[in-house]
Amino acid sequence: MRTVLTAITSGLLLLASPSAHAQQAPASPAESDPATLGWMEGSPPPPEKRVLFRDGGHLQFPKTRWAFAHLRELMPTAVIARGGERVSALPKALRTDLDSVTFTPLGRSGTMTWSQAFEDVYGDAVLVLHKGRIVYERYSGVMKPDQPHIAFSVTKSYFGTLAEILIAEGKIDEQAPVSRYVPELASSGFGDATVRQVLDMTTGIAFSEDYTDPNADIARFSLAVGAVPAPRGYTGPLSAYDYLLTIAKKGSHGEGFTYRSANTEVIGWIIARVTGKRAHEVMSERIWSQIGAEHDGAILVDSAGAPFTAGGLNLTLRDMARFGETMRLGGRFNGRQVVPASVIAKIREGAGKADFAKAGYRTLPGWSYKSQWWVSHNAHGAYMARGIHGQAIYIDPAAEMVIARFASNPQASNVRFDDISLPAYHAVAERLMAKR
Repeated sequence: MRTVLTAITSGLLLLASPSAHAQQAPASPAESDPATLGWMEGSPPPPEKRVLFRDGGHLQFPKTRWAFAHLRELMPTAVIARGGERVSALPKALRTDLDSVTFTPLGRSGTMTWSQAFEDVYGDAVLVLHKGRIVYERYSGVMKPDQPHIAFSVTKSYFGTLAEILIAEGKIDEQAPVSRYVPELASSGFGDATVRQVLDMTTGIAFSEDYTDPNADIARFSLAVGAVPAPRGYTGPLSAYDYLLTIAKKGSHGEGFTYRSANTEVIGWIIARVTGKRAHEVMSERIWSQIGAEHDGAILVDSAGAPFTAGGLNLTLRDMARFGETMRLGGRFNGRQVVPASVIAKIREGAGKADFAKAGYRTLPGWSYKSQWWVSHNAHGAYMARGIHGQAIYIDPAAEMVIARFASNPQASNVRFDDISLPAYHAVAERLMAKR
């Protein structure tokens, strides 16, 4: 089994291990530009320019810089329909001064500009909204306004918000045990956890999300949801729901925050069970078709057709920004109350800082985690959705600002480059708040 799991995580390790990065030259943002390298160009592309799922190439840097914008072509997905609504307006008021905004990265002595920060984190696309207007928009590599990109764990915040809507409507009791809604999980580690504990990731389950460990549970999880190809000889679960049944309890629920993607798959299952529809279909009905999205979204699905609610959304940049703006405006967007204002207030309030501190995030002191959102508790009341390799929605209510970003950083964990991203976001907010 160890050999099998090592094969499963071979692609993931290439993303997470610094030593592996050195072997995957070119390493710099400019040298790894996917348009320059010509991935998947030609009819057919020559073998050395192909990006394939079957050999894990979609997870190998620098191929990731093309793959993250084209995963729908490599893996099965389901549509998140935008419906027949007119596209909601995002008027432009572009500013020329934001590229030169300077800040000091955390723990460093020198300064950096906003433009340099985009390059340094291997940015693929970024958009800044101020008071609902696009004041900055930038695309690189193979990205463009109508090109979707994988959002990874930004996905969690969408489904966390959807669960909170159902809680507000009385369809889900947040203090009820998971087993009330999904009896199949009664004997698993989730059985006696409450919905609230799952939403805030304070469950005591046996699940390791260490991408550098070939024996970590995230390896089995990645295979079950279809994120990596099944190696020869593997006989374990090949769907998310089957995998969740195997997770055991470890410790007590409610003792502290620990980031575990399996929690969000449980949330997706609960949403499906109480509505009688797959979670992404509920997303389309309750959020995506309501905000005047410009494009359909898509979500990765496993072999049983279940959506990958922990990290499978593929979206265009402007549409991701529209969702962020909906949150900033207290849930009211496109002429309607899409998300109850009480849900936004509940998320912004955050959770226990002491519980969060136990996780040891050095770049996030004083933060908390609420309903699949990361809450800063800073002076601006900022909160965000975060996805590996640099995906983000950053909402700054005080600055009336939303930032949406896609990236393909060779490092998986945002903690590796939070020292750049977080002060960069705050510096732009300060500039927007200043009188011109």
